[in-house]
Amino acid sequence: MKIVIIGGTGLIGSKTVERLRNRGHEVIAASPNTGVNTITGEGLAEVLAGTDVVLDLANSPSFEDKAVLEFFETSGRNLLAAEKAAGVKHHVALSVVGTERLQESGYFRAKLVQEKLIKTSGIAYTIVHSTQFMEFLAGIAQSGTVGDTVHLSPAYVQPIVSDDVADAMADIALAAPVNGTVEIAGPERARLSDLVGRYLKAMKDPRTVQADPEAKYFGARLEETSLVSDSDPRLGHITFEQWFAKSAQPK
Repeated sequence: MKIVIIGGTGLIGSKTVERLRNRGHEVIAASPNTGVNTITGEGLAEVLAGTDVVLDLANSPSFEDKAVLEFFETSGRNLLAAEKAAGVKHHVALSVVGTERLQESGYFRAKLVQEKLIKTSGIAYTIVHSTQFMEFLAGIAQSGTVGDTVHLSPAYVQPIVSDDVADAMADIALAAPVNGTVEIAGPERARLSDLVGRYLKAMKDPRTVQADPEAKYFGARLEETSLVSDSDPRLGHITFEQWFAKSAQPK
């Protein structure tokens, strides 16, 4: 089977490429630095010729409201049009648990536009809603930092490690399209403020975390369960402690 992964050189993409190649498939990691650009359309027709499955794992380089909307709208239209012309049989896209609940955020409004383009494209599809990646904890902490204090919502999160995401994406790429949404999540649920506090303590970071229900997440105020799945998600296996022991290093 020929599989093209848009964003195939990124965190999730590179791991998914490896897994699918190890399972014997022809896999192309497509990105601007390999000559495939979904914004300009460069290289799309060539790379998609004879392709069975496309995984769209690309993310916007800017999270500013206008820029992120333009990215997902332009990229989505160009990619789906090229897939239709090439006869691609299955479009798989990675999105975020809670996208439809967080429309106060420009980023999540843009992701919802991307999902609507997929659903109306006429191409068989599977949209994967993932909870936050464990690898993003440092960035989440930084986004809420004022001085020596990190202001974060006490809403629940259930973060998943990139290795578990890649396992799921590889399996979904090889399965039949569901023409709907499936959800994936980490094995443990915790409050965002508590989890980031554990992370900073383990990193020997002197910042303290202040639980603040009004603290926004990518521009949106969170309710208790905005970022977690109650839709029988596929669960990853790697816990925070296991991930930290293997992948993170204290300062």
